[in-house]
Amino acid sequence: MNTSLDHLKERLPDHARDLRINLGVLSADGTLTPRQRWGTALASALAARNAEVIRAVAAAAAPHLDEPAAQAARAAASIMAMNNVYYRFLHFTGDDASPYKAMPARLRMQVIGNPGVDHAEFELWCLAASAITGCESCVRSHEQVVTQKGLTTAHVHEAVRIAAIVHALAATLDGVDALGVR
Repeated sequence: MNTSLDHLKERLPDHARDLRINLGVLSADGTLTPRQRWGTALASALAARNAEVIRAVAAAAAPHLDEPAAQAARAAASIMAMNNVYYRFLHFTGDDASPYKAMPARLRMQVIGNPGVDHAEFELWCLAASAITGCESCVRSHEQVVTQKGLTTAHVHEAVRIAAIVHALAATLDGVDALGVR
């Protein structure tokens, strides 16, 4: 099975031609370092949950991520899969007087304190995953930490653009496969 990003671009139907062009952001120079960019892409692909996209992004990211960085990107997606559900629930249940907000989360999250890579990078990857899954409080929290750790709004913007593009790729391919559209 061909798992390259170029192959996935070829699979995109004409109604997603803008996405083909937007995928160029993954390999283009920008504000993010290659490690930051590809860590963001890998965490985003995992958060978007399309196996074909995960394989293609992981293959494209491999030359840019050492094993600790790849592990941290995977950990960011994993921990945010849990935290985004929990903290979105707290947000949905209302104001600060909600009884749930006074309860301890009791969720193990040690990887956030010791991700094995630069903390700002890990937080950036958590932010991208949280943007995909739509947890407002996690997005706000991770954006704040990222900027406190020295990254700029331009870094955040580029990471969220990558998350949006990777998520759109996964969603479009899921739709193509479900409809049998080529």
